[in-house]
Amino acid sequence: MDIQENIVNKVASSGLVTLNLEEYFHKGERLVYDIKDNLFHGLILKEQDFRAFIKEHNWGKYQNKNIAIICSADAIVPTWAYMLLANRMKPFANEIVFGNLETLETVLYTKALAKIKINEFAGERVVIKGCADLEVPVSAYVEITALLTPVVKSIMYGEPCSTVPIYKRKD
Repeated sequence: MDIQENIVNKVASSGLVTLNLEEYFHKGERLVYDIKDNLFHGLILKEQDFRAFIKEHNWGKYQNKNIAIICSADAIVPTWAYMLLANRMKPFANEIVFGNLETLETVLYTKALAKIKINEFAGERVVIKGCADLEVPVSAYVEITALLTPVVKSIMYGEPCSTVPIYKRKD
């Protein structure tokens, strides 16, 4: 007796839309610029010395880079110093933030996710992919959830074969 069974891929026929946040990862190099290296004796910023540095520094080395500006020293740095750095880096850098690499990653994802045409997900059952080869910050999952909630039918987290329900619109 030859019985042939049809194998049905229930995941493929479920109508779920998978959203992989890894696809929104900015591939550009990330750098930390620590202003502590510009401090006199690691304590204060001398305006004249800093302005000379600003004038002479090779800003081209920040071309297409994503820059997080910090001060790791316990020093009071005037706001204008960070502003001068941003001003000089802007013609070259892709992105500049005040904060650490985590802050930078959050900003990069926020900007990338803001470009999504959210209405294309209207009424859909969306699975936000959970397993990633790249480290996706929690902030990106929060951001995409906030963006999708007003328009989708449901949001799940994980993989289409094993999901955690996050949101289901009440009809």
